[in-house]
Order: sequence, then C-alpha cells, then structure tokens
Amino acid sequence: MEWKMSLGRTLKSIFVFLWAGADGLRKVLHMLLLLFVFMLFLVTLSSEPYGLQSESALVIRPQGSIVEQLEGSAYDRAVEEFVGEGKVQTLLTDILDGLKLAKDDDRIQAVVLNLGSMRGSGLSKLKVIGDAIDEFQESGKPVLATADFYSQGAYYLASRADKAYLHVDGFLFLRGFGIYKNYYKTAIDHLRIDWNVFRVGTHKAGVEPFTRTNMSDEDGQSMSSLIDQLWSMYRSDIVRARDLDSGTIEDLTTNFVEHIEVTDGRLAEVYVKVGLIDELVSRQEFQDRVLEYVAEDDDKKGRFRAASLKNYLAERRVLAPEPASDENVAIIVASGTILNGTQPPGTIGGDSTAKLLRRARKDSSVKAVVLRVDSGGGSVFASRIIGNEVSALKEAGIPVVASMSSVAASGGYWISMAADRIFASPATITGSIGIYGMFPTFQRTMNAIGVNTDGVGTTKWSGELRSDRPMSDETKELFQIIINSDYDDFISRVAAERGIDKEQVDRIAQGQVWTGEEALSNGLIDEFGTLNDAIVAAAELAELDSDSYGRKYFEKELSATEQLAVEFLGNESAKGIVKNMTNRPVSSIDRIARMLEQALAPMMLFNDPRGSYAHCFCVFE
Repeated sequence: MEWKMSLGRTLKSIFVFLWAGADGLRKVLHMLLLLFVFMLFLVTLSSEPYGLQSESALVIRPQGSIVEQLEGSAYDRAVEEFVGEGKVQTLLTDILDGLKLAKDDDRIQAVVLNLGSMRGSGLSKLKVIGDAIDEFQESGKPVLATADFYSQGAYYLASRADKAYLHVDGFLFLRGFGIYKNYYKTAIDHLRIDWNVFRVGTHKAGVEPFTRTNMSDEDGQSMSSLIDQLWSMYRSDIVRARDLDSGTIEDLTTNFVEHIEVTDGRLAEVYVKVGLIDELVSRQEFQDRVLEYVAEDDDKKGRFRAASLKNYLAERRVLAPEPASDENVAIIVASGTILNGTQPPGTIGGDSTAKLLRRARKDSSVKAVVLRVDSGGGSVFASRIIGNEVSALKEAGIPVVASMSSVAASGGYWISMAADRIFASPATITGSIGIYGMFPTFQRTMNAIGVNTDGVGTTKWSGELRSDRPMSDETKELFQIIINSDYDDFISRVAAERGIDKEQVDRIAQGQVWTGEEALSNGLIDEFGTLNDAIVAAAELAELDSDSYGRKYFEKELSATEQLAVEFLGNESAKGIVKNMTNRPVSSIDRIARMLEQALAPMMLFNDPRGSYAHCFCVFE
C-alpha cells in the first residue's frame, strides 16, 4: 500500500513538473512573440515616409491577373501577404488611377510599363487600360514598355506604348484565343457515379464536362464565334496602335516557324522584324533608355529615378483623398462566381452582395447606384436575392446602372438585367441565358467497395435526395420541372426588364453566349461605355449636379481591430522581414496541385439550395 502511495506521489510530481515546464515554455513563446511584434512595430515607426522626387518615372508593374476586385477580405489578404502566401493579382482601378493622376503630375516625366509578371486579363479590361494609356500620352510624356517575356495580354498593353522593348533573349508568343475544358465523363463512369443532369437551353454547355468526353457541336460553334470576334478585336487594336499592315499578325501566327527560320532561330529578332517590338535591349540598356527622360536615382548609379504604383497611389490618396459629398453615386463591385450565403470579396455572395446593395439603399447620401459586374454566374437562388435588391433600389427611387466588365453572363446577366441602363464593352462576354442543375449519386461507387444503403420512411420522398441512393424517376421529373420553371422565369424577367418579346428572348437565350457587340444588337444591353461612363449616366438619371456629386464605394466593413492589423501588416519593411523568413520556392508538386485545384474548383463551389444554376464556363485565354 505504501509503495502505491509513493508511486502516486512520484507520478504526481512528474506531471506537475511537465505541466510547469509546458506552461513556462508557453509563457516564453508568448513573450518572444510579443517581442517580435514589438520589433516590427518599431521598424514601422522608424521607416522613413515615402516622398516622390521630381523627374521620376511611374513604374506600373502588374502582378498576375488584372481584376475588378481582389480576392478575399482586406484582412485575409494582409495576413496572406504578410507570410508570403497571398494570391498575386492587380486591381484594375489602381492602374487607371495611377495613369490619370500621373498625367498632370509634374514630378512624373514618364511611365514605365514593366509587364513581365503580368499573366492574363479580359480583353475589355485591356481595352480600358489601353485607352487610359492613350489619354496619358496626351500630356506629351512617354510611355515605355518592357519585359523579359510578354504574355499575350501584356503585349496588348505594350503595343499602346510609345516604345515597346523586349530583352535580347526574350520571347513573345501570340497564340490566339482558345477555350479548352476538362471533361470528366470517363472518370465519372470509372468511379461508377450517376451524375444526374437537368438543363434548359440548346447551347447551355455548363453541364457538358460531366456528361461528355468532348465539346458538343453547339458549344463549339458558340465558342468559336465568340473567340473569333474577340481575336479580331485584339488584332485590329494592335495593328492600329503599332501602325502595321492589316495582315501582319495573321501572317506571323500562320507562318511562325518560317519567320523563326529566317532569323536562324533567334526568336526575339522576329518581333522587331515584323514591327511588334521597337528594340531588343538588356536590362541595363533599358535603364539607359528611360534615363533619356528622367533623372538618375540618387542612391543607385545607372538606375532611373522611379516611383512604384503602390507608393505613388498611397501618397496621392493621402494628400488628395476622394472628397466626401452629401450626394453620392454608390459603386458596388460584383466579381467572381455567384454563390449562396455570405462570401468574401472576389466571390459574389447572395447574402453579402445583397447586404451591400441594402446598405446603399438605406444611406441617405446615395442618390444612384452603379453595379459593376464581372461574373460568369452561378447560383440561381443567390442571383434572385441580388436581383431583388436591385429592384428594391429602383422602387425606392434610386436609379441603378449596370456596368459590365469582361464577363457578365448567365447569373452575371441575371443580376444586371433589372438595372435602368446597362453598359458594356464590345469585348464583354454576356448572355448565356439558360439554366441547369446537377445531382450526383454514389450508390454504385459504394456498392463496389461493399457499402449498401437500406431503410424505411413515412413517404416515398423520405429516401430521396440522398447521395447514397439513386434518384427515382419522379424525383428526376421534379428536378426538370424546377429547371424549366427557372428558365421560364429567367427569360420572362429579361423580356419584362428589357422590353423585348418573350419569344424573341427565347431565341437569343438557350444558353447562347454573345459579345458586347452582339448583345447591343440583340437588345440585351443599352450602350457601350466604361465604368466611368456608367457613373456619369447614373448621376444624370438621379439629376445630380455634375460638379458636386461624390463616388462612394461600398465594400465589406472591417472591425477596428482588423483595420489596425491591415495597416500594420501592410508595412513594406515588416512584410519584407517575414517574407524572408517564411517564403519557400514553389515545387513542381505545388504547381500540379494548383492546376488540379483550378480544374476541380467549379465542381466544388456549387451550393445553390435548390441545385439550380445559371453559370457560364466561358473564360478563355
């Protein structure tokens, strides 16, 4: 008995010691963390404030894709950027604001477009930036473009520059536009999944990846027509900007190998030869070209004096913020897939986007609303929720103007159609008025591994809508009735809102995808114009004085703590310290995983409570 008590005391002593050690370690780690944060805070306070020098070049260096809205909340983005894991994107409005402000800023003597890190963007966004470059050039200041390697979208912007430079060993590949999809039918069959599909629309191809192994003739014809028109716009804009012969790009893409052979495999020389590039230069030679227009950096010999877009905008927005007004045009961005519920920026949530519209309606200073749409659609239920809020604004006497960006198709068109006026670009992808639903069941997959499902219910519907049981014929009929009803509701609303006969809407619907030019002739939009044009039109509808109204962006609000964290984590020096500590190179496995994630993302996002979707997989590159 005594030895048991002794053992108990010994074990107790051990546990007390271990607990004390663990608690002590926790306190030490906590103290170290606080010390680390305090050090970063001191670095933040001690960093010198940014000041733009005279005779500088504004360097615009788009990173990744150019978007209407950055993905994730400001707080989430700050944290991800802090540890070096943020998604690389560039905000369209930042580029436009930078060019606009620099035009009349005497300290800026040139703009440098460093386009080597830019990936893609919709053609309509590229056109808007191209027009902003043209407006900047009216100041008489040069725009110089450079890259080691130009993507197709990046070259579109370079073609609008006064001089387009390419590294002597660089590369530019104009491959044209294409739409290629993954088709899962064979995999679904191998996995013994019953992928039950319901749709309305002869051209509603969103379900085809799950029911076919290749593109249907209807989808192929629709997509071919779309990308042929957009590629024609792309070529025409470059030919005009570079003052080339009309067939230059067709000849280059058709006879690319022959052009390469003429230069003995020296790729970069081909682009100078055909007139796409002005000069091949090394990185230092490009510095010399810019130094012809701006001053040399005081601290870096041989380097031109530069202001990054981020620092430049930060300074200008602090010194000359948007003036507040008693009468405002509200701007609400709806970008990304439309999903049910509350979603972060970069995705359109039925509840969260409706809440922004509701906030604008209840704000006494808001006299008109512009809904900026960049979406291929998604959940029908969420689209209805958002559309209802648009209608509520109009009923409250607040005019609404929809401004379509690169894509406003299917559900993206649904949330736009109730607006008083709809603006788009000739290169906008829109339409795709159609509905589909999907409900996969896995009972055969489970049976193959020895799992069976059985039970009892009070009605014949009790065991339905279970992924481990097959759909009955009556349930399938029910689903198709719902899809038919949603489609009829869709075209009826288009007919009512746009003043078009319902039969005519049905003819231009059926899931068919249109460019902005076709949408205008079909009556789906009112006119061509930019976001700024839409804002001006909204102010006119509200009868606002053109010189006195303000612009008020409505976004998800951060708490005071989140806002403080965003400002702290956004400090460049703090970010640099952590990046050096946490960054690791991206492996081949990481890249493959990301490719698979992107391919499977459409299947994982669907969350409509009724399983009904108005979505267009019409992204191209």
